[in-house]
Amino acid sequence: MQLKQRLNQLGIRPNQARSTALFQLATEIPAAILARTLGISVNSAVRWQQISAGDWASYAADVSNRSRPQRVDPTDQR
Repeated sequence: MQLKQRLNQLGIRPNQARSTALFQLATEIPAAILARTLGISVNSAVRWQQISAGDWASYAADVSNRSRPQRVDPTDQR
């Protein structure tokens, strides 16, 4: 008997557990690292991130577009 069938008989759903783990990882690490670590394509890793809303490209773009706070010169007497 195959392992998957035995696990299913015990009430363990390996596909569901795999998807849950991928979903969680995709929210936590960049796609390139996810792909390399798991041996999946970068496109698949990007897709997992988009599904999980852990889109690191959007995050990086948001961070780079943030305005820096203006520094106040304490010696300026305006």
